[in-house]
Amino acid sequence: MRTPDAATSDASATATGRSPGSWRPAQATEELGVTVFDVARDLRRDVADVRLPLAIDGATDADASRRRLLTQLDEHLLPRLRELSSPAIVVIAGSTGAGKSTLYNSLLGEEVSQAGVLRPTTREPVLAFNPLDADVIVDGPVTRVARVIDHDGVPRGTGLLDAPDLDSLLSENRDTASLLLEAADLWLFVTTASRYGDALPWQALSRAKERGASVAMVLNRVPRETLTTIRGDLLQRLRDHGMDGTPLFVVPDVGPHEGLLDRSVVAPVARWLTMLAGPDRSRAVIVRTLKGALGALPAWVTGVSDAVEQQVEAAADLRTAAERAVPPVRDAARQAALDGAVAHGSLEARWAQVTGAERVDRVKVRGGVVRSSKRRGRARDVVLAPLLDETRDAARRTLAADGVLGHEALRAALAGDRPLPGAADVLPAEEDAAARREASATTQVLQWSTRAERVVAELAAPTASDAARAAVRAFGETGLAALLLAGAAGSEDAARLVRTVLADDGDAAVASLRDDLADRAATMVEREAEPVLTALADPSLAADAAVGLRLRLAELRRLM
Repeated sequence: MRTPDAATSDASATATGRSPGSWRPAQATEELGVTVFDVARDLRRDVADVRLPLAIDGATDADASRRRLLTQLDEHLLPRLRELSSPAIVVIAGSTGAGKSTLYNSLLGEEVSQAGVLRPTTREPVLAFNPLDADVIVDGPVTRVARVIDHDGVPRGTGLLDAPDLDSLLSENRDTASLLLEAADLWLFVTTASRYGDALPWQALSRAKERGASVAMVLNRVPRETLTTIRGDLLQRLRDHGMDGTPLFVVPDVGPHEGLLDRSVVAPVARWLTMLAGPDRSRAVIVRTLKGALGALPAWVTGVSDAVEQQVEAAADLRTAAERAVPPVRDAARQAALDGAVAHGSLEARWAQVTGAERVDRVKVRGGVVRSSKRRGRARDVVLAPLLDETRDAARRTLAADGVLGHEALRAALAGDRPLPGAADVLPAEEDAAARREASATTQVLQWSTRAERVVAELAAPTASDAARAAVRAFGETGLAALLLAGAAGSEDAARLVRTVLADDGDAAVASLRDDLADRAATMVEREAEPVLTALADPSLAADAAVGLRLRLAELRRLM
């Protein structure tokens, strides 16, 4: 079973009512003019959309060739052609409750067809076409029974039709659905994970196969936990029915839902319909004089599509290298934080200073409750304030250093001794990376410190234990936050003092803050890769970036 993208070329051929592979030279001659216009128009759109963001070998020449191809299309081919055909009709069909109207509306991005809640619902069919096709809409069975609207969400060259249920309890609905299916050029059949095994879908698909109609299937509302099993079973059923070339789209179950589906859910179907937009069976104008110009197009399109695929391959290599470079550094940074690396050096010196001069670690505990006056607690609070500042500074420096290590690993993997093509185009400038890193480290430490303050606030609450409230009184809110953060940073002396005054609650608080700091260290490393991965997420570098061009190339070659 081929993927939808792999099946697109055959589906495009059958969108006109012809079976894949049945295109004959005589037909090409008979319909050449209008067919070339649509192919050339769609080709012009796809070529204009091409971007080559990576400065790899050949990219400059390929872009120059792309511009020359656009000139050829704009100045010669397109002005010589005229549009004389009606859009191909794509009918969305299926059983009751399959979610046809929801899919239809989601593809258009607007509620234009009523999704029936009560069954059976007498709904009028809706035919939507692109406003630019208004002057070529031909009156026929579909336009006579459907509400016809224009909508920018429909790809030019197609009409999108929402039909009644095939198994409606109302005979007029069933009759209308059958009529619309017979009049359609392409069937988009919608079924669900619970109903795809029913007899009705396969009876309808057999009808489509008999008349040579192009068919695609949408398997809707599939539970994620059984998606693989159900998809595999449906693919096997299609093979058993001799329909192994049928594109299949799977829509996962999104739970209780009203209104439109998220655009990402229907994007594969929308992309497929867009690629199918173009020639239909009503085109019959001959433009023999354009054959020479047409014959020159495949080589140009091949060059541009090859350049796009080279960009995609380079991007994939960069993405793989980036994704492999980060985890070892991330894991090491996290482990170092858990091992107390932040407390080494200046923080240890600051602890010795505050405990040596003011003896803040000398406290009396009776019955698990620290004994201290409010006055002594205020004094400790003041003395421990510098420890809090030093802990924050040490954590900020450590987190920034973790980011530097991540940046260096990333740069070594992408642009080291054997730089990967395009690395310079996705790696951020050193100054930008440093500024972003420092800002991120400051934010991370502020959030970490704020979490410690919330812990202290909970310990000071009236509902807290006597031991907790006594600990806050003995050190003050700032002082106790300083002890918690210093202990979490790796100061065993600070952690021991927290344990003395808070017992198990102190250990749990320190461990939680230490884990939080470790997670933030890992985040600092991961964020170094974000600019690279964001640059590589450019649609021009997506795995299917060249699919549209390859489809146009196949259409051109069928006209030769």
